[in-house]
Amino acid sequence: MDHHLKQADTVIKNVKVFNSYFRKFFSADVYIKEGKFLYIDRNFKDEVKAKKEIDGKGRYMIPGLIDIHMHIESSMVTPEAFCRYTARNGLTTIVSEPHEIANVCGKQGIRAMIDSGKNSPYDCYYAIPSNVPIMGRDYETSGGTITCEDMLELKEKDGIICLGEVMNFREIIEENDSEVGKFIDIIHEKEPYYPLEGHCPELVDSDLAAFLYLGIHSDHCTHSLEELRQRFENGMFVQLQDVMVTKEVIDYVCENRLYEYFSFVTDDTLPDVLSRKGHVDAILRKAISFGMRPEDAIYCTTYTPALRMGLTDRGVIAPGRLADFVLMDELDTLHITDTYKKGECIYDIEDTETDDTVYSLGGLFEDTVHSRKFSAEDFRVAVDGEDREVKVRVMKIYPVGNRTDEVFVTMKVKDHELLWKETGCQLLAVIERHGRDNHMAFGFTCGSGFTKGACASSYSHDSHDLVVMGNDENDMAVAIDRIIELQGGITVSNDGAVCAEIALPIAGLLSKKSVEETAKDFEKVRKAFDDQGYNHVNNIMNFCLLSLTCIPTLKLTDRGYLNTVTFRQPPLYEEMD
Repeated sequence: MDHHLKQADTVIKNVKVFNSYFRKFFSADVYIKEGKFLYIDRNFKDEVKAKKEIDGKGRYMIPGLIDIHMHIESSMVTPEAFCRYTARNGLTTIVSEPHEIANVCGKQGIRAMIDSGKNSPYDCYYAIPSNVPIMGRDYETSGGTITCEDMLELKEKDGIICLGEVMNFREIIEENDSEVGKFIDIIHEKEPYYPLEGHCPELVDSDLAAFLYLGIHSDHCTHSLEELRQRFENGMFVQLQDVMVTKEVIDYVCENRLYEYFSFVTDDTLPDVLSRKGHVDAILRKAISFGMRPEDAIYCTTYTPALRMGLTDRGVIAPGRLADFVLMDELDTLHITDTYKKGECIYDIEDTETDDTVYSLGGLFEDTVHSRKFSAEDFRVAVDGEDREVKVRVMKIYPVGNRTDEVFVTMKVKDHELLWKETGCQLLAVIERHGRDNHMAFGFTCGSGFTKGACASSYSHDSHDLVVMGNDENDMAVAIDRIIELQGGITVSNDGAVCAEIALPIAGLLSKKSVEETAKDFEKVRKAFDDQGYNHVNNIMNFCLLSLTCIPTLKLTDRGYLNTVTFRQPPLYEEMD
């Protein structure tokens, strides 16, 4: 027992302190001892002495921001690079689910991410990837798999604090023998309060009740107000990501005073967005702009996420809690000037030093794109039989959201080849790249507006096989071959040449550069997507999700089309009636 509790290490004088319990600011001096808050002095009597004094200059002090549902891989940098950068965004705790790298590298990839996070200036916790791959080998091919035994092993590793989002949401509510189902059964017996994170778009009524009955009590997906109502009404902890922060949703949670039952999260933040707009702090600003009180927005990015994850040592400024805090000189804009972790400054706005570090995951996973080179001939869509017309299944892309619906387009077959260029559709191909069989499947898209050239990526949720879409077979080959040369990345090609690229040589997912440098590369690729007509609010991410089998309705994997609602694998085309 420390008997010198009237002696602090540091005092922050003259600050407006956020009190989470009243959700108000009070003027106070804040004393810190051994990395924890010791005393919040509203009386200014100097009853506690401090070795070091810092002038808060009348700024606002709030708890460090906490994001409990996110994927570091979405920012395309290593955990160390990510955490170093996002201290400026007020982050002091994150819970990242590394299911992207797990799909490529399995348990070894997860361990490498955890080790990289140990070099972070703040707390980088992890969730156990629960669906790797989301579907079985008959439906898609990943590089890694995570079994129930793997999950139990990972659960005991330092830094793992919850089960990551359960994405096979329709399968899990039926009688099944899935690995995550086995894990959940074991957890119910041994640790019934262990956090189980969910992913259940469109699930309602008795299906939603069944999902909740399994103890999966959170969801972060895009929803209608009715779907949100059912989640709140049934005790689900809602995690609002950027796309869900609308005036309608903010009005709903404020009118019903639902602050205790949700938090803001980022889920996926691409590098250029991170660099230009920020991280979870940007979502707070957006919520405030739609009418939420800053105090309530702060509460739902500090206190409620900490409580959801059982991190009761943080999320508030109170005696005995970790001295994780942020100083701001403007409240409405959340203009951050300093971030502190355990009483030590990890970001100062006056520090303008650039990050030129070359990052890695211990030199691992830099040879994961195992594929042959391609030519235009490889993208000829062969069809058996005589010349005729057929009804071809096409994935319809929308300007907002990542849903792709099934539509049919009539195409001609001539000399055993599908003549798709006459239809305004784009050819889509997914190619297994993990060194198993190089299997390739064709599909088609429409609605994207991507009317010239091609784009390709080794970053394609969640199995991260190679995906390429284009209007010209030669451009498709050029784009995909460059990714193979880079050992991972995203490319755009036109007129037989690559016009923009970002190298992602770590597992085909991550850059070796800092956030700033990765963002510059990414912005060039984004511009090329725009220049070639890809019309979507988040075009690169939309493209990378064309193979994601947990989003409705029609998706393409290396094994062919998959209807993600019925789990049926329909053929590329149907004969005309």
